[in-house]
Formats: sequence, structure tokens, C-alpha cells
Amino acid sequence: MDRRDFLKAAAVAAGAGAIPRSASAQDAPAIRAEVDAFLKDYVAKWVPLDTAAGRAAWSASTDVSEAHTAAQVAANQAVNEVVGAPEVIEKVARFLAAKGDLTDIQVRQLEKVRLRAAEAPGTLPEVVKARVEAEAKQGAAQDGFVYTLKKPDGSVENPSANRIDQVLLTSKDMDERLAYWKASKEIGAPLRDGLLKLRDLRNKVAQGLGFSDFFALQVADYGLTVDAMLALCDRIVADVKPLYAQLHTWAKHQLARRYGVDAPAGKIPAHWLSNRWGQNWPGFVEGVDMDAPFKGKTKEFIVEQAERFYTSMGFPKLPPTFWTRSDLYPADPASGRKKNSHASAWHIDLDHDVRSLMSVEPDNQWFDTAHHELGHIYYFLAYSTPEVPHLLRQGANRAFHEGVGDLIGLAAGQRPYLKQVGLLAPEAEAAPATTFLLASALEGSSIVFLPWAAGVMTRFERDFYAGAIADDALNAGWWERVGKYQGIAPPEDRPETLCDAATKTHINDDPAQYYDYAIGTVLKFQLHDHIAREILKQDPRECNYYGDAKVGAFLRDILRLGATRDWDAVLREATGEGLTARPLVSYFEPLKAWLEAENQGKTSGWPE
Repeated sequence: MDRRDFLKAAAVAAGAGAIPRSASAQDAPAIRAEVDAFLKDYVAKWVPLDTAAGRAAWSASTDVSEAHTAAQVAANQAVNEVVGAPEVIEKVARFLAAKGDLTDIQVRQLEKVRLRAAEAPGTLPEVVKARVEAEAKQGAAQDGFVYTLKKPDGSVENPSANRIDQVLLTSKDMDERLAYWKASKEIGAPLRDGLLKLRDLRNKVAQGLGFSDFFALQVADYGLTVDAMLALCDRIVADVKPLYAQLHTWAKHQLARRYGVDAPAGKIPAHWLSNRWGQNWPGFVEGVDMDAPFKGKTKEFIVEQAERFYTSMGFPKLPPTFWTRSDLYPADPASGRKKNSHASAWHIDLDHDVRSLMSVEPDNQWFDTAHHELGHIYYFLAYSTPEVPHLLRQGANRAFHEGVGDLIGLAAGQRPYLKQVGLLAPEAEAAPATTFLLASALEGSSIVFLPWAAGVMTRFERDFYAGAIADDALNAGWWERVGKYQGIAPPEDRPETLCDAATKTHINDDPAQYYDYAIGTVLKFQLHDHIAREILKQDPRECNYYGDAKVGAFLRDILRLGATRDWDAVLREATGEGLTARPLVSYFEPLKAWLEAENQGKTSGWPE
């Protein structure tokens, strides 16, 4: 993932003394000069502080200690004091009131300044302080929660989240599955009141900056209204629903056979599935051993081969400082050093200080991850040029970075590439294509994932922040949307003393942005389809980017733009159409035909 959680959109109502909406033609050069001076001064103050904050965050992630965490907090506070300063907010509002007289690049930079101001607007100090405190309290409650499970013999177990996940993945005992599923939802109750408080505080910040609510503020980063974003997500859900319904029917009957019970006529009971939220459904496909070819390989080989993937397409070699400053491999247990275990890519100085934090081992999962993370790194480097202002050195929208990383991850798993570099086991080469398509549809970010991301999460958060779900009906509102979009039902009544929505961490600490994942998923398949069909002239399910300079040129033409252009225009110029799930659906067409044959005579779908 990209370390920079792309900054949240904000709008500022024009204050007293604002420049008229359309200044005279004679005033335009003066206004542009004033904006240039403001941006130059802002960047001169912001970049050094942001770089220091990046370095502090790196230290806190690669050598976990109270001192490093304290330094990170202090560095972030220094950034916030600059980017959220009241005078910055006032000036940006004044300039944007006359944006018709400014250049497009100036307007885009000013909008990004507003995005950063939304993190901690100095115009609302008490609200910001209360929100920060509430978020810290919610995070502590979430991170410190201990799951409790009373077993049939009367003993009490405190299972870890990993233990719960393992039981849901492997157990065929329905009573055990239900008990662990219920235990997984216990965390929602103590988070319920804190979530309601956070909703109100987040809305106050958004409304103080001119938005109807917090969800509208977040959506504005795409240059879309809430209605437009919802329409986009609805189209994604509608496009994948026919295939999702076939997967739903097939999975329901497979699970019924596994558990020795009758298949329900409609929705799948939530505790039948192997994921706590049903956002993906692992455990159905007998896996091909993709790790066998990596036996005898070094961990260094994994990252070096990922770099070769890019250089084979014409990208430059990574800068030497990437290798000396990154933290790529597991920490030595004897050192006592603790590091964040989550893979990430870092753009420390918005220039060429790029790093990756991983714990690479020689296996297929890390092979995929290394290709993905270097996708972020090459994206950073592509737009770190004099032509792209510092404020626009980010993805074309919040979803583009993950979309590009996932695209390369998809390409890294294509069998022709693996065969060319000697990493395809004979059994994997001989396996039918439907085996890989079924696993991808169920387990990856694709078919099963999209009704959850573009449907449940997006609609619940929109309605939650808009006040369309009553405080005393959160659980009912949650399960209504789960049932509608995923065709999943709770195994028993869920009272309003609980809050099953709050069991998903993003609801608490990464709010109102989950549609990013849905858009990134659709983007991944759209770019991949264009590359395979139009550039490589190959089957998208069996294609090979490796060594193709035209593919590299196509990607660089997108990456080098950063956020200097409208994301929709960039995508249309690259692929010939706006964001569409059509290529994703096309990718899985052979699987749909197979499922229709498997589901012959079975009723598909569920009552919504």
C-alpha cells in the first residue's frame, strides 16, 4: 500500500474580503502572480516539515519504540500547524473564489492545499482537538480489545483474531463456527458510542468547511458529488451481480455439502463463510502449490526479480538509495528490534528518497507483494520531476496508486511470465484456467469483494454520515445492506446493543473511503485488459508484460502525470473509455459459463 493516505478533500466557504468570482482581464495576471507567490511560500514551508514527518514515521515503523512514536506525533503536529493555519484556509478560499482567472495547474494545487487543511483546520481548533482525542480513544479501545469465548465445558478462551479466522476457515462444526463468529463481533459493542461521537465530530469539521457531511468531504477528492460517486458504485455492483449471483449459488451449495446441512433458499448464513465480513471467500479451491519453484531462492532474489520486471519494460533501475534506506527483510529476532509487519511503499521527500518496508521471504505471496510495492515506488519516481509541482506529486486520484500496484500484482501472477522466468511449477502449468479464475473471483479483490466494497461499505457509511440511519438502528441498518448487496444474513437476531459495523476497522479509523478499493479493483482490470488486448494482442488471462517496452511506455505515460490532470480524462485517453467494470466481467466470462453449468437446476439469487 502507499504510505501516504492521500489527503482528504476539503472545501472552504469564501470569507469576508473575497476576490470576486470573475475578476477583470487586467486583474488576472496580478491574481496569478499572487497565487504563484503563495504556493511557492507554502511549499517552501510544507515540504521540509513533511519530509521530517516522513522520516519520523519511517523510524517509528522500522524500529518501534515510545521515543520514535513520540517523535512522529511531534513531527505531524508541526506539519498540521502549517497546513491547517487559518491564514492558509482564508487565502485559499479567496483565491479559489476567482479560479476562473487562474490556470488549471494553479487551481489543482490550491485544491490540494485545501485537502491538507481538512486534516486539522486551525479555524476549528476545539472541534479538531475533540476529534483527535476521540479517534485516539477509539483506536485504543479497538487495539486493546480482548475477545472472549465461553466453551461448552465451561472454560473461557481469549482467542486472537488469527485464531478466529483459522476456525472460520477450517472448522466443519456448526456450533463451533457460530461461537467463534459471535465472538468476532463482540468488539462492536464497546466501540458503538465512540463511533457515534466520531460521526458527529467528523461531520462538524466537514460542515465547517462547507460540506453537507463527512462522506461528502471525502468524495470530493475525486471531483465528484456524492450522488455521482453512489451512481458509479451502483454501476459497479450491477455489472458484477450476474456473476456474483452464480458464485453465491455455487458457494452456498458447496458449503451445505461441507457442513452436512440443507442449502438455504436465499441468503448465506454469515457464520458459514470463512471471512468475518464475507468480503472474500477463501477455502473453496484446492490450491496449486505455487511456492515450490521458490525453494532454494533467496529473499533478495524476490525483490531483484521484481525490479527486473520493471526494467525489462524500459523503466530505470531503482536509485541506489532505495536499497540502502529500505527495510526489505524480516528483522533479526536477536536484535530486539520490532518493525511494522505490513508491506508499504514510502515517498519520504516527494522527490527521489523512495523506500519500501517489507519482510520478504522466498515464496509466491511475497513475489506478488514485491511486484505490487515496487509499482508504488515507480509511480513515485515517475511523477517526481520538475514538470510536476510538489503539491501534485500523488496519484491521479486516491484509487490510482493501489490500482497500479494491483495491476502489476495481477501481471506478476500470469502463467506466461512465471514460465519465462522459471517460476511456474508443472502442476500449475497443467491446471485448468477455471481453477485460477475461481480462486481469483472468490479470494482476491474482484467479484466477491465488489458488492462488499462498492455496496455494503459505501452505502452504509454514506447513510451513516448523512443521518439516514437512526442511532438506535445501526445494526438493523448494517444487516439490511449486507443482505441487499452480499446476500448474507446473520445467523441469529443481532440486537441494537451491538454494533457489527464497528467490527470493521476502516469504519473507525479510515472512514468514508472504502470505495477507493472498489475503484482501484475496476481500474486494475481495465488497464490490464487494454494492455493485453491492444498492446500485447494476447489473452488477458494468459499474457506477459515482461520485456515489452510498449507496455512500459503506456504505463509511464500515465504515471508521470501525477495529479496534474483530471483522473477521468487520463483514463479515457489511456483506454478509450471512462471507468467501467466491463473488462473485469469479461475476464471472468469462462468462469461464468462454468458456474452456470454447475448451477443447472438451482435457484440463483436471494430476496433483497
